[in-house]
This record gives sequence, C-alpha cells and structure tokens, in this order.
Amino acid sequence: MSVEATTERVLRLLGLLQRRPSWTASALAAELGVTDRSVRRDVERLRALGYPVHATAGVGGGYRLGAGTRLPPLLLDDEEAIATAVSLRMASGGTVAGAGEAALRALAKLDQVMPPRLRAEVRAVHGATETLVGPGVQIDAELLVTLARACRDAVRVRFRYPGRDGAERERTVEPVRMVATGRRWYLMAWDADRDGWRTFRLDRMRGAVATTWRFRPREHPDPVAYVQHAVTGAPYRHLARIRVHATPDEVRELIPPQVGRVEDDRDGWCVLVVGGADLDVLALHTARLGFDVEVLEPAELREAAASLARRLGRISK
Repeated sequence: MSVEATTERVLRLLGLLQRRPSWTASALAAELGVTDRSVRRDVERLRALGYPVHATAGVGGGYRLGAGTRLPPLLLDDEEAIATAVSLRMASGGTVAGAGEAALRALAKLDQVMPPRLRAEVRAVHGATETLVGPGVQIDAELLVTLARACRDAVRVRFRYPGRDGAERERTVEPVRMVATGRRWYLMAWDADRDGWRTFRLDRMRGAVATTWRFRPREHPDPVAYVQHAVTGAPYRHLARIRVHATPDEVRELIPPQVGRVEDDRDGWCVLVVGGADLDVLALHTARLGFDVEVLEPAELREAAASLARRLGRISK
C-alpha cells in the first residue's frame, strides 16, 4: 500500500475517533475496510504523531481519543464544516471581548481549506441572513473561563462588585451557572457573606479570582428562571403584573425573556410580569401589546393608563 493511501487512512481513523467517545477495534476496522491488526498499527502511528489514543482491554473496551498537550486538527464532514463556518460568522459580532477577532481568524483558516462547493454554500447562507441584535455589553473572555472553571470545579470566587450606592465591595460566592440573556451575562451564585442566592452582572465584576476553597454544591433553583426573575423585577422601581388575553407564546413573541416573564393563567389568558422605572412608559408598552389586558398590580399603573388614555383622546380631537 502506498504512503498516500496509508496517510489517508490514518486521517480517516483520526476523524472517526473524534466523532464518537469510544470505538471497538472491530468497528474501526469495518469503517476503514481493513483488519484489526491494521487498526492497531494506525493507532500507533497516531500516537507517534503525538495524539493520545487510549486503549481499554476486555468486554466493552476499545479506543478513545484523549486530551493532549496541543489541539489536534479537527476533521469535519460537510455539514459540520458549514455549521462551524456559519457559527463563526455569527460569533464575529458577539458580546465576548476578543471573540469576534478570534472567530474571524478561525473563519479565515477554515475558509482557506474549505472546498469551493462548501465555501459557496456558507456564503449563500451568510448573504441571505441578517442579524437583528441590540448593542450588547462585551465581556472579557478570561473572566468567562475563570467563572466556568469555578462552576465546574465547585470552588469559591472572589471579586469586587458595586452595591446600590455605587461603592465597590468584595464579594465571595459559590458559583453555580452563567446565564446569557442576549445582551448581558449573569452569574447565579450563593453569596457566602449574605447567606443567600444572588445574581451578578459579569460586566460589573472587577478582579475576579478563583480561590482554592472548595465547596459542597447545594440544592439550587433553576438558574435560568432565577436569573430571569431577578433581571425582570429587581432592578426596577415598579414591578407590574398584567393579565393578558393571549397565549403565553403570543406574548413571548413580543416580550424578550430579559424584559419580562410570562406565567400561565387560564381560559386563554396569561400573566405578564414586567418592571420599569416609569409608570407612563409601562402603560404605553402595555397598550402597544395589542391585546385586552387587566392590570393586577400596582394600582398606580391603572391610574397611569387612564391618564394616558385621556391624553391620547385629546390628541384625536
């Protein structure tokens, strides 16, 4: 067999090992159309090139690709290559500081080696797509990595964070999960100093470091629901509960999750919980929903809506 054929087969073997967590020798041999002995020789070739291919003997054993000291080349099929390229184009305008530049570098490398037929498909998808997003707050990628590792390893994190008076104070927390709302990133964590669950905006954290203090993970509320509850109500002067004559899905199409949360009700109604600093603005946005509504609370919102209706009535005269 020629050197070219052997190299092609070894690359195919590397691609197979990247596709699934574990393979038996016989399954790899069947995929490659060779004998088990040839598979063992090709595995040794990969190991000689620095790829850590682990072998497990016995029933249920097989080969798996481990983590090495450097990133091996990724072998992608057509669908994976198109999906990766499209995702990189989207990431180039993301909210993680430095990720846009890194995404463009990765996209350039992928575009250079991508077959022309696939490159044309990626550009067709990109040319037919527009992204409508509001201005987001960029987050340092190193902070994301620090918090992600702390969540994984269950170690406390220490950082400075501004209070309601604007003064920064040191906080020590037990991190559980990061939640991205589309415009901002939040961390849900147990505040060791205040003995309770809290949410923290990542763009307001300063000097975050992971400590060596490990903690025992405790039962916690659903991170997404907890963060949504916090960001839609806690920061605002007024918190409104509005009964809407529409299905929850219809209202969710109009209200992003970081703006308000929608609760199921009955008989074709749902309840919208939304916060705001100005009652007149809340009344205006409520009217713009286009559905019949009933303000449950606060009573001041009903008064603001009535006042808005009178002003609009005078305009129409």
